[in-house]
Amino acid sequence: MIFGIDKVTTGASDDLRRATDIARRMVTEFGFSEKLGPLRYNADQEEVFLGHSVSQQKNVSDATAELIDQEVRRFVEEGESTARKILDEHRDDLEIVAKGLLEYETLSRNEIEALLRGESIDKSDTKPTTRPRPPGRRTSVPTTDSGGEEADAGGLGPEPEPQT
Repeated sequence: MIFGIDKVTTGASDDLRRATDIARRMVTEFGFSEKLGPLRYNADQEEVFLGHSVSQQKNVSDATAELIDQEVRRFVEEGESTARKILDEHRDDLEIVAKGLLEYETLSRNEIEALLRGESIDKSDTKPTTRPRPPGRRTSVPTTDSGGEEADAGGLGPEPEPQT
């Protein structure tokens, strides 16, 4: 069980991968570990031939590799702990923003700040932005109007035939 849940989503899995990669670089490339000191440790390097690993060169001892793994774990766990602490301290604000997103789907910085001040926001006067369709592209919804023709998703009816 990771982070108190028993299922990790694809997004969370990618976050864990990225956090681990950053922590490993902090330890092996940037010298952030007090235990290992300000040294650069090359990770295991592989020779690649036609996209397949053909040999692997080991640049650190087993004991150092284990210490690197311990330090990477420590950095990731400390990061998780810090994130949880921040979220717990700002739980009320987090819930306000979450409710705002559920209601409005998108929020600007000013709208978030207004919600956090306890103000209401009015999105009724905001027109949804639409992007022009590229020529020749048609987005239709399989509904029919009174004439029996397929209606366009934008409510404009069928797209005119190109003139030749």
